[in-house]
Amino acid sequence: MGTLLKDFWYIFRNNIRDYGMYIALAGIFIFFTLMTGGLFVSSRNIFNLIQQTGFIAVGSVGMTLIIVIRHIDLSVGSIAGVVGAMAAVLIVSYGVPAAVALPSVLIFGALAGLLTGYLVAKVGIPAFVASLGGMFVYRGLIFNFLQSTGTLGINDPIIEAIGRGTIPSLATVFGMQLSSLIIGILAIGWLIYSELSNRQKKIAYNFEVLPKNLMIVKLVFMSIIIAVITYVLGSYRGISWVLVIVGIVLFAYHFMTTKTILGRHIFAVGGNPEASELSGISVEKITYFVFSSMGFLSALSGIMYLARLQSATFTAGEGLELQVIAGAFVGGTSAAGGIGKVTGSVIGALVMASLINGMQMLSLGSNIQNIISGVVLVLAVIFDVKTRNMKKTEKKS
Repeated sequence: MGTLLKDFWYIFRNNIRDYGMYIALAGIFIFFTLMTGGLFVSSRNIFNLIQQTGFIAVGSVGMTLIIVIRHIDLSVGSIAGVVGAMAAVLIVSYGVPAAVALPSVLIFGALAGLLTGYLVAKVGIPAFVASLGGMFVYRGLIFNFLQSTGTLGINDPIIEAIGRGTIPSLATVFGMQLSSLIIGILAIGWLIYSELSNRQKKIAYNFEVLPKNLMIVKLVFMSIIIAVITYVLGSYRGISWVLVIVGIVLFAYHFMTTKTILGRHIFAVGGNPEASELSGISVEKITYFVFSSMGFLSALSGIMYLARLQSATFTAGEGLELQVIAGAFVGGTSAAGGIGKVTGSVIGALVMASLINGMQMLSLGSNIQNIISGVVLVLAVIFDVKTRNMKKTEKKS
């Protein structure tokens, strides 16, 4: 037991950046569960929390890559808002099927991000200024699309499914929806396979790995969390399409950033752009891709937000850029660039959403919510700076 605790402390101290956000999330859940008499972890609230977090989590994934390459994008919320307005106008006013309108606005979002990337990489405009200009332009376009109505309601089965629907149940087993049970089992299986596979690869290259006993503890702990979430959702309404979308985005970007040459190039550019250029990596092309990716995910966030409200409004997407930036920072993305995980950013978005959700359940005023959210964000950046300095000190010694 003593050896296990020593191993745990050693691993935690050397991976505090990765584990800190999970501890924060666990602390938030425990605190608000106690303060609300268990209502915070009720099936209804967990389901609603996922619905509220989905579009922020998707945006945080894209913002992670933006920050990794040492830039920022302030046009995220405005692109999301204008995409929602465009989709609503196409479907309601022009009768375009949602199956055609939604891919079209996703392409628009990718092109909007590509334009920002062009201004940054080719013209040399700072990303802050280029995206700020885009924020004003797209916000103005929202008013042009909705000027006669202000709010445009939408009644479409695809939009309804995205915003409020769940995957088909198939059957009920042990009081749970069979489809949710299958997805939970597959998620646990993928987790175990991924961890064991990564472990074997690290051993093959003589990299440091977790002691076997700690690895088992980690797998059991994470499997229990997945099982509990699966049970909570499966015994209520089931797994929502929002969670499916977030899962697909997370899997695709996690694979891209950890298993592909493109992902390695993105982090190389973030670590040292000059050295990357000299080594044959096109910083310009990487910048194009990352900003275009951000535009695409902003558009996807806009569709999810439109589906959640079942309407397009002037204010759609306002402040979203700040929420996704906060999610990325809280999730461990370094403000100095070169360091970040898309999985961490999704957890960071969940941390911020859980914090706000819990404070709303305690009936705290919006002013208190803003103060606490701001403090948490600043603490996350301080944590980033301190852990980086600590690692630099350890390397020198």
